[in-house]
Amino acid sequence: MTDTTFPPVPDLDGGGMRLRALRECDADALFALHSDPRVMRYWSFPPWTGRAQAVEHIARLARERESMEFYPWVATLPGTQEAIGTCSLFGVHREHGRGVIGYALRPEFWGRGHASAMLGLALGFAFGPLELNRIEADIDPDNVASCRLVERAGFRREGYLRERWRVGGGVQDTALYGLLRREWRGADAGAMNGTAATA
Repeated sequence: MTDTTFPPVPDLDGGGMRLRALRECDADALFALHSDPRVMRYWSFPPWTGRAQAVEHIARLARERESMEFYPWVATLPGTQEAIGTCSLFGVHREHGRGVIGYALRPEFWGRGHASAMLGLALGFAFGPLELNRIEADIDPDNVASCRLVERAGFRREGYLRERWRVGGGVQDTALYGLLRREWRGADAGAMNGTAATA
């Protein structure tokens, strides 16, 4: 697949949530998110320490998208452009029909159903327009909230990988989750019925 065949990152709406493409102007919000130890506790890299990391991250994703297919979004609530989190579909392999999902949400928005809405929109796009067959999630098994989130969406825990990540001088295990298109409960969950909107 060449760079000219990658679909653009679409805007997705549904479940009281909007996912839009990551932009250069999101650097401050991205830094606030990824510098928060509460958000980064279970990630595979330590919290950022400078805004320049956010600027470089956005620039790197733009460069990499010229040769790799992935979809980086920021999450916003209706009527605002303020980013309250991120959601990404990456590791997309069209020939095998699979991808990997990732997400993060600012702590003040935890527990309100926003993460479920983000996940639902991304899954709707993955299993809908992209026609993927399998979505995976790599989660620290100590991150109980994230494990429950994907389990509610229909994911199954398929494996446990010991000491897979080295972060901040320590090691983290991985709980590997998978969801197949035929198992997806999107048609039965309101947040899972997001539709692509014109950018």
